[in-house]
Amino acid sequence: MVVSPSLPRPVVLVVDDEPLLRMMAIDVVEEAGFEAIEAADADAAIAIFELRADIRILFTDIQMPGSMDGLKLARAVRDRWPPVRIILTSGHCKAQDLDLGPGHVFFAKPYDLHAVEAALHRLAH
Repeated sequence: MVVSPSLPRPVVLVVDDEPLLRMMAIDVVEEAGFEAIEAADADAAIAIFELRADIRILFTDIQMPGSMDGLKLARAVRDRWPPVRIILTSGHCKAQDLDLGPGHVFFAKPYDLHAVEAALHRLAH
């Protein structure tokens, strides 16, 4: 992706309770040419969404502690911020077990970095 210095980079919110996995996902997002912001859980993610109107893509793990997991977070984002596209990841679920709906992409962990990068570009346009 060629990013013009005068144009803002699309913003991706990365949500994962595991710091190392979150850092790896942030690296993937930034190497793909996007701006990454991060949250450790769904509650923090919702708070960020309430403060920022520029988030284009949610990249979230499904299994997370707290008041909601990644699936509930995805549903809340879909209902409150419908233009946001969603990438879900999990080391425990399979795509056929999920009802993702349109505009959602699923990657099983460990995910293919190039496939994630391609999905980011596809969802951002």
